[in-house]
Amino acid sequence: MNKLLAALIATLFAGATFAASHAGAPMTAASGAKPAASAASGAKKDAKAEMKAEKKEAKAEMKAEKKEAKAEMKAKEAKAEAKAAKAEAKADAASAKK
Repeated sequence: MNKLLAALIATLFAGATFAASHAGAPMTAASGAKPAASAASGAKKDAKAEMKAEKKEAKAEMKAEKKEAKAEMKAKEAKAEAKAAKAEAKADAASAKK
């Protein structure tokens, strides 16, 4: 009877050990997946940094375009003022002739 009981306990122990080692396998896979998750996190950080750089570049581009438009507007304004001054001078000259 003792031998039977010892065999039963040994079988249960072996079965439990086997089950525990195989139940641990998914944990090992999950821990193996951590570097992949870490790599995905790194890729996410890279994508975020790239988006930030693109946003910064777009902002700089927009600023340059705004500056260019402002300069163009000033040039048009100066041209219009010069044209108005020329017309005024012409009108003064015409009135002085009369």
